This record gives sequence, structure tokens and C-alpha cells, in this order.
Amino acid sequence: MNTKPYTPVTPFDAAAVVLLRRVTNPQVFWIKRSHALKFLGGFHAFPGGRLDESDYLVPNDMASALRTCAVREVFEETGLLLTKNANSLSAAHRRELRLALLNDEISFADLLAQNELVLDFARFTELPTWCTPAPAPRRFNTRFFAVWLSEKEDDEQEAEIITGELAEGEWLTPQEALQRWTDGNTLIVTPILTTMRALTEGASDFAERLHATSQATREFWEQRVELREGFFIAPLRTPTIPPATHTNCYLIGGEEMVIVDPGSPYPDEQARFDQIVEAFLVEGRRFREIIITHLHPDHIGGVMHLAERFGVPVAAHRLTASEINGEVRVDRLIEDDELIVLRNKSNSLEWRLRALWTPGHARGHLSLHEERTGTLITGDCVVGLGTVVIAPPEGNMTDYFASLRRYLALDKLTALLPGHGPVIADARTKIEEYITHRLAREAKILVALGDAPLTIPAIVQAVYTDVAPAMHQLAELSVRAHLDKLTQEGLVQARQNVYALV
Repeated sequence: MNTKPYTPVTPFDAAAVVLLRRVTNPQVFWIKRSHALKFLGGFHAFPGGRLDESDYLVPNDMASALRTCAVREVFEETGLLLTKNANSLSAAHRRELRLALLNDEISFADLLAQNELVLDFARFTELPTWCTPAPAPRRFNTRFFAVWLSEKEDDEQEAEIITGELAEGEWLTPQEALQRWTDGNTLIVTPILTTMRALTEGASDFAERLHATSQATREFWEQRVELREGFFIAPLRTPTIPPATHTNCYLIGGEEMVIVDPGSPYPDEQARFDQIVEAFLVEGRRFREIIITHLHPDHIGGVMHLAERFGVPVAAHRLTASEINGEVRVDRLIEDDELIVLRNKSNSLEWRLRALWTPGHARGHLSLHEERTGTLITGDCVVGLGTVVIAPPEGNMTDYFASLRRYLALDKLTALLPGHGPVIADARTKIEEYITHRLAREAKILVALGDAPLTIPAIVQAVYTDVAPAMHQLAELSVRAHLDKLTQEGLVQARQNVYALV
């Protein structure tokens, strides 16, 4: 378990640009990040990126460097060149320069100088700065800017996405963007959401309204990020298995909500989460119940504190309830295939949570599939950071494979909300990777046993060559689970803790 003091990752400085066009019925440009990216892969965002040392055209001038970074990143990601004299260059020449920049064949400073391009910082409207929340394994302190394209730029420069780090990009109205988010067709984070909402209230003064929100309020919003409408994530520090340091707690619904896995046993984290819950209550929301995905301490550590403080009942699978009896009071049992419907009277929106019994990591493990959006809360069946430990007798590899395949059989599956680490946008690919990885491990075990009968530690030495020795004790648990499965299938037999092929 991870009991070391938690030290947040130091954020990188970065810049992002809210590109706008057309004064009447304004549109905003956003991009979709590639699923392969470790940071917000598959999410929609505004063009932007990390500050580079070459962006300091004037030494020690951070304000100018961030704006230079913004111009460079917009050019690299969209092909739009936000400089004076940019329209004097042909579209073909701009594309050549863009490719040269992306291939590190020319610096941005040289690109500007050689083509007599002048940066025009006066057109940049500064928006609030946002910092990636502390639990994230990669963080950015991002200065946001708004830039309106002139009619001439809009006519003569066309945005183009070169696929790689980015999957796509498009112009759309803020209203269209928010509707896609409500429908569950996109994932965004707080800076994007607040900007889109401000734009729907009026584009001419949206920057002033964004600045009117205090820094403290923005930081609080980042403690309960709304990924999709009614899907909030609040990572809580827990004594979990490294490299994870936090367990994701989810709050789902509208006027009526449920809380999934408030797992922190630490008083400071519990107090912080209490403030999040209290803020929802002040908004007029009501909490129906706390749902436990499974029995492990990093998922139940804060359940009773929350239940007693706010008078919220607790629900879990019957196998989980029997195991934690005496530690956590379970008020209601959730069985496989139960439908939990949360309704929002103000806009008739529903969250339809289908409870799925998904044993493997734990006998009473529950997952929650929201049928309207295809969002799946996976608990520890799939995680965004680290590995899933299958530890017999609580863990069972045969059951685990069946649970993963049950995920793949779902009609609509768009995003995975795991118990640890980042949200996973490419849901089916990740699940298929899990199955492929486990089958590959299993094949290696069979190959190792083909040479001679082996003990479990010897199998780990032969098979887990890509895992640090410090993790071999956990690997032994997974090997035992694989051997139990292979024994059940008649492929392996055991004699006095020595395993051999049948």
C-alpha cells in the first residue's frame, strides 16, 4: 500500500487559445486529442501546448513568451498563422513552413524573421490561468487567451489538422459543443466547459465574466471536474497500490445524485470532500446513496464518515456487504443488472446506471454502466494508472476475463471512469488491450512450464522480466491466479507448490 507522503507533480507552463470567428452567431475552434496521448487522450480541448525555451524571444519576459507559445502552438496544430503579414504568404508556403516547424527544421523565431512576420500581441485577450489538478501524473499551468480571426484571415486561412497528436478539429458554436457534451459525445475538462458556458451567455464580454470568477472558486471547481454533464470526478488521496496515490470518487446525477467510492481514510481529505458535498447541497441537489464498487480499503475508507455526516445510506453487492460487515454499514444490496435511474426535473435529463456484477478483482465487484452516454465506471476492473492485481482467493482470473468480455458486449461504450488514474476515452481499445496483455502473460507461463516444473517465484522470474523486482510479490499473486485458471482448464497441475504442464 502507498503510505508515503504525497508530493504533487510540478506543472509545466503552457498556453492555449480560444479561437473565435464571426461576430454574429460566433463559432469557436476546438481540437480532439489523439487517444494515444497520455495526457487527456481522446478529450476535446482548445489549441495549445507547453512553453518552449525558444518562445522567449525576449529574455525573462514570461508574458510575451506565453503569447509567442500560443501563436506557435496554434500554427503547429491548426495551420492558422496569427501574425501580421501572414496573408502575404501563399497557402502552400505556410504549409511548408508549418511542416518545417513540426519537423524541427526551423525555429519559430527564425520562421518569423525570415518571412518578415510580426507578432501582434494586442489582439490577444487574456483569460484566466488554469492548473491541472494535483493528482494528475502530468500537469500544466496554462494561460488561456482569446483571439478573434479577422474576416480576411477567415477567408484566406483554412484550419487543417495533421493527424498524429491530434485526431480532428472543427469550428462550431458553443451551444453545439455543450450539446455534444450533454449527449455524452465528448469529454472535456473544466477550463473548456466554463469557457463554452460563458460564450453561450454572450461572446462580446465573455472574458470579463470569466475573470469575475475568483481564483479560489476556479481551484474548487477543479476538485470536482465535470467530465460529462452530471459526471463529476474527485480524486481522493488513499493508501493504495503504487504508482497510484489517489482513488477516484465519482458523483453522478443532476438534482438527485449518487456518490461512488469515497475511499479516503485521511481526515484532511475527508474534510476537503465534505466541502465538495456541501457545495452540491447548497446548489439544491440531493444525495440518494453512496455506492461501493468493492471491499478494498482504498475504496471504502471514507464511506462511514460521509454516511454519518450527511445521513446518506450505503449500497453494495451482497458479497461485498458480507465481507465488510462490522466495518461499514450497508443499508441496501445491489444485485446484478439492477437499474438505478437519476432524474433531473429541470431539463428532463436522466442518468440510467445499470449495475453490473463484475467479479475477478474482487468477488462482489460492481461496475456501473450509464446507458444513455455509454459511460462505464469500472472500479478496479480497469484502471488508468498502474495494474489490476488479481489476488486469490478474493481474486479470480477466470471471472476477471469474463467481466472484461462482458464490458465488450455492452451495446454502447464510450468512456471508462476507472478507480485510479485518468479517464479512458478509447474504451473498447483499452479493454481489448487488457485481455491481450493477460493472454500474453498466460502464454509466457505455459512456455516457462514447458521447460520444467516451476514454483511460483521461479515463474515470476522467468515471465515478469519487464517488472521491477520490488513488484514481484504482487506479480506472484497474479501468477497464482493465472495458474488457478489454467488448472481449472486442465492445462496445468500442481504438486506440493510446484506447477507443471499436464
